[in-house]
Parts: sequence; structure tokens; C-alpha cells
Amino acid sequence: MPDLKLAIYAVSVSAHGRKHAEPAPSGRSEFQRDRDRIIHSGAFRRLEYKTQVFVNHEGDLFRTRLTHSIEVAQIARSIARRLALNEDLVEAVSLAHDLGHTPFGHAGQEALNACMKEHGGFEHNLQSLRVVDVLEERYAAFDGLNLCFETREGILKHCSPEHAAQLGTVGERFLQGRRPSLEAQIANLADEIAYNNHDVDDGLRSGLLTLEQLSSVRLFANHLSEVRTNYPNLAERRVVHETVRRMINTLVTDLISQTELNISKHAPQSVDDVRAAPPIVAFSTEMHELNRELKAFLRTHLYRHYRVMRMTAKARRIIGDLFNAFYEDPRLLPPQFNPSAESERSRAVADYIAGMTDRYAIREHRRIFAIEEI
Repeated sequence: MPDLKLAIYAVSVSAHGRKHAEPAPSGRSEFQRDRDRIIHSGAFRRLEYKTQVFVNHEGDLFRTRLTHSIEVAQIARSIARRLALNEDLVEAVSLAHDLGHTPFGHAGQEALNACMKEHGGFEHNLQSLRVVDVLEERYAAFDGLNLCFETREGILKHCSPEHAAQLGTVGERFLQGRRPSLEAQIANLADEIAYNNHDVDDGLRSGLLTLEQLSSVRLFANHLSEVRTNYPNLAERRVVHETVRRMINTLVTDLISQTELNISKHAPQSVDDVRAAPPIVAFSTEMHELNRELKAFLRTHLYRHYRVMRMTAKARRIIGDLFNAFYEDPRLLPPQFNPSAESERSRAVADYIAGMTDRYAIREHRRIFAIEEI
């Protein structure tokens, strides 16, 4: 199938380039190069053993940050193709958006942010940018992956004004009230579609959620009813798969339709027009409400389930213990993370902990605090 012609408001080339000049890639686009660098990075490989909701050792079939990122990229590329936007850029942003996530999912992030409260805080979004800008050490000529501006911009979905002011060009939109590219906007909502629906799947697989509970959620109940009507003898596991895939399709279809309406309304003629307009990639009002209802259900019944909260409590203790131990005595850190200056100590510790996988954090905690490990 021939390549689709990009819309006039799509990102076709990197307007701001890379922080460090490099020769143009041969046989691939600049954004394909970004994607390839992300996939080959150590931070990307570590996502395989970082929690989405369930810690990796709790089951082989639960999502991890790696499988989640791949699913986000698939959804985002499908949307980008339909809207004639840059698929390579949207894929690169999708694959990189969680590179800075801590072990133990959001519980780990909250714990590390609490530890860093007096030192500027911790934002996993900002940490993902830090990973690709500074922490990856693969190239002789520069630190980080030296990604294009548009990829870095898409990775930085959220940012406080205080941090944005320190980031130069990539942080300016947060201070000016401007939007990122449509490709970045797509990656953001593809992330939401993926984690909401796949958390439903994992929640049912784990037994923490039931079909009866989810029948109170309109978006799920509507599709569950369709599946049971059309396939009355279908095994429950396949009922779940069929229902979840229909939910994803409904959300994606609605997002495309509403975004097309928004494009017609605002009529952007360039990427700069997109940046100056209100958010263009969006759900319809009705679908936004249905999706909000699903998110509220998951927050109450899955993320705050007592079994998840037990792991959350363990995660907070592990992260807190490790941070305090390393901060009080930096000599416990591996040499490459040992801060060169006192003022850098807290950030060096946060970098080390944020880069850990779930199982590495558990082992490191045991090595430092368990007597039998001596």
C-alpha cells in the first residue's frame, strides 16, 4: 500500500531539529530514527519489568509498561493514519511516553514524589524527557538519545510552570498556553484508551473485577449486552475479549469522528495553527462522559481494591526506604549514579530509583536491609 499523503497540518519534518546536529539519516525519516533509538534504549527494555497495575511476578499475562506502550503505539498509529498525520512521530511518542516511569506504577511515582518534595518533586513525564535527553548513555557525541524536538514535545504531556521555565523551547508551550502537534495529542488520548480498557481486561483476569460489577458501567454494559446477544454460548474469557475490543473500537471511532469535526471547525493550515488552536484531538461530549464514568469505576473498584492497596503500601515502603538510605549515604549508590556535587544528590538518587524495574527494586531493598543478604 503506498504511503498516505500527509495533511497540511501534520508534522512532516522537524521544524526545530535536534539539540545536537547530526547528518540526516539514510533510508528512513528523522522520526523513524527517533523510534528506532527509543526501541534500542535500555530504558525501553526495562519497561518489560515495570508495573502497569499488577506487579510483574503476579502473573505472566498482565500488562507491563512495555506491553502497554506497544498497545498505545498501535492505537495511535491507527488514528494517525486515518487522519493523514505522521505515523512515525506518533509511534515514537507513544513508545517513549513511559520511559521515566518508576517501578510499581503510580504508587512508586507518588512515593518518589513524596521523597523529592523538598528537592523539586518528581514527575514521571518530566523524567521520561530526562531519560531521552540526559540519562541514556549510548552515543559518543552526546548524552541521551538526541531526539527531534517534536518527539520530545510529545513525551512531555504535562509539566508544572516551574519546571517548564527551566526546559527552554520544549517547555514554552506550557507557559504560553499553546498546544503540541496533533500527533502528540493523539498519543496522549491513545494512552488513555489503552490503559482504561486493558486495565478492565487485567482486572477481570485477576478476579478483582467481575462482569456483574462492570455491568454498572454504561460503556462496558452496552457492548457486553451485544456480545451476549450475538454469541449466547461464548466462553466467558472470549466474552471479555470481544467486549473490550468493541469498547476500544468505539472509543477510537468516536475520537476520529470528533477530531475530524474539530479540524473542520478550526481549519488549521499548518502545525503552527494547531499549536495556537484549542485542543483538537478529542472525544465527543457523550463519549467523554462515558469514558469518565469508566475511569471513575476503575479508580474505585480496581486501583483502590484492597489487594492492589497492599502492593501499593509495599511499594511506598520500598521506595521510601531506598531513597532515604541512598540520600543519607551516597556511597551505597553504584559509581555511575554517585553525584558529583552535593546539590545533585537527591536527583541522582531519584534517577537511580526511577530507572529500577519492580524486581530490581525488591532485590536492592533486600540487599540493603535484609540481614541474610550480608
